[in-house]
Amino acid sequence: MVIKNENQKIDVKIKMREGKGEAIIKNIIDSNKLSHSRLFSTITLKQGCSIGKHTHIQETEYYYILSGEGIVTEADGEKFVKPGDVVVTGDQESHSIINNREEDLVFIALILLND
Repeated sequence: MVIKNENQKIDVKIKMREGKGEAIIKNIIDSNKLSHSRLFSTITLKQGCSIGKHTHIQETEYYYILSGEGIVTEADGEKFVKPGDVVVTGDQESHSIINNREEDLVFIALILLND
């Protein structure tokens, strides 16, 4: 199966997870076509935009930073992220992310369900 770029749906979430501004979500694969996961998307945060703190239950979320820079907040504090970095948030863990720079922060978000 090939999913063409032009067929990948784009959603804009305002104040995602009680964050600030907009999160632009490009669904690489629609959630109803995924197996053992519930999200496989790119997310773009413009300057000052964020995804608020949220907890993952019975799943693990991975962020792979493609471009831009930002700050991820986890239980043990804030961490600066840049292209090539991977953020792993496991079952029962919380995180948030903010773009505090001028350049867009773009990352792949993948949520895998626990068996």
